[in-house]
Amino acid sequence: MSDASQSGSRSPQEIRAEIEETREDLADTAAALAYKADVKARTQDRVQEVKTDLREKVGGIKSSVSEKTPESAGGAATTVQTKVKENPLPSAAVAAAGLGFALGFLIARKRD
Repeated sequence: MSDASQSGSRSPQEIRAEIEETREDLADTAAALAYKADVKARTQDRVQEVKTDLREKVGGIKSSVSEKTPESAGGAATTVQTKVKENPLPSAAVAAAGLGFALGFLIARKRD
């Protein structure tokens, strides 16, 4: 408090200003306490923050990947898809061979 308030010679205008300041402080404190008590709202706020952060990170990752991926990689994937659709038998044979190898590996590993 000021020296004037200690001596008891405050004007009504000073007292009103102090009351108004105290009311504002009390309102801020009550709002902060109400927010702390509202766990659901705080959780929803945090979820929104995390969603926003993730979206920003995913966007950054997408742009960096698209910058680093050469155009020929996209073309190669399209070419492979086209070849598989045109002649699926060799692709099926490669897939079956890979599956057989994996199963053989797992069975041999299980026996050891």
